[in-house]
Amino acid sequence: MDRGFVDALERDYTTAPITPRERVMLDYVVKITKDATKIWKDDHDRLRGAGFDDKAILQITLIASWFNYINRVADALGVGRE
Repeated sequence: MDRGFVDALERDYTTAPITPRERVMLDYVVKITKDATKIWKDDHDRLRGAGFDDKAILQITLIASWFNYINRVADALGVGRE
């Protein structure tokens, strides 16, 4: 993967050179990460409007949630800290 692309995503995904479909997905993932209780039907409708079916929405949700979970476990255990 192009390092410049990765850097752009790390700096601010909203200004990175991604497709509108990818932007909708990342907006959803960020919302899950910040506060999953704020996810509503219209969030799923936006994903469907971007071309994601129910299976894809489930997969996006599961993957984002798993990463959030495992990062919290690692943080709580001090993994990666000296």
